[in-house]
Amino acid sequence: MQVDWKRFSEVIEASNNIILTSHIRPDCDALGSCLGMAGLLESLGKKVRIVCGQEVPESLKFIDPDDRIKCIGKDIVAEEFADADLHIILDTSAWIQLGDMADVIRNSSYKKIIFDHHEGEDDIDAELFKNTTAEAVGRMIVDAAEYLKVEMTPAIAQPVLAALATDTGWFRFGSVNPGTFRAAAKLLEAGAQPAKLYGQLYERETVGRVRLRGTVLARIETELDGRLAHTYIKPDDYEKTGAHPTDTEDLINLALEIEGTVFAVIMVGQVSGGYKMSFRSRCDVAANEVAKAFGGGGHRAAAGAFIESDSFEEVQNQVLTQVREMLAAGIA
Repeated sequence: MQVDWKRFSEVIEASNNIILTSHIRPDCDALGSCLGMAGLLESLGKKVRIVCGQEVPESLKFIDPDDRIKCIGKDIVAEEFADADLHIILDTSAWIQLGDMADVIRNSSYKKIIFDHHEGEDDIDAELFKNTTAEAVGRMIVDAAEYLKVEMTPAIAQPVLAALATDTGWFRFGSVNPGTFRAAAKLLEAGAQPAKLYGQLYERETVGRVRLRGTVLARIETELDGRLAHTYIKPDDYEKTGAHPTDTEDLINLALEIEGTVFAVIMVGQVSGGYKMSFRSRCDVAANEVAKAFGGGGHRAAAGAFIESDSFEEVQNQVLTQVREMLAAGIA
């Protein structure tokens, strides 16, 4: 699926008061794309507000130095943007990922569009602008800037680089192509600073996150002759290690560093209840197909899902049984 940029331009041109929303448990693609899109739209004279279902994680607050991203029910209520004429949902097409913004979107009467790169979508009453081959929504923001003829500024380029770089594993993932680097070059030409971004992301670790990483590493187990690696985090691990729940971001990639591993799973207990699963694949079994078995989704190489159960043993058995069966069928 590709974006109809002519139609997208028409929708933007017809709107003046726009709300942007992305998914809960936000990553850099969600946050950076919202900030980048806000900059593009404001360059066109639009009024823009960013309202999401959760606060920006402490570890990612650097991406929003002006505190533009508001949390529904905490920083703003729905009545304050009831006068909007367009709502853009970025980097998700699933109700469950919208958190407390889901009811706001269901009960609103203004036009809604989805701007996303994930395969599949729920029955959200929204016009779709999706590119399922895009490496990141950040890449789509770069394309939007070109089509809308908006000159990117450093304030736009920096968060969009965060979106593009992190969703491609700093340009390591299989989704990367020559266009990825051309897009990155445009962001650097607009003033993005990759060294600063890398330092903000990876060179200010807390003791808690380091300890949590150690816990995750100690729990890694391999199966199927080393092709499957899995690990987990329980809700009480955050208190034990002094880590924050957002410190789990990207820890699954540690399992893929093991030679011979082609599929990795991490089961992450949530303080609010339930378990979030992340899947990574570099084999014929698509991560998003595994995630669909649990009502989740994502991409072929990276996907996620959520199970509303507080029993780790139940979740572990359910998830690993499904993964084992699909790997056995998919890897002859």
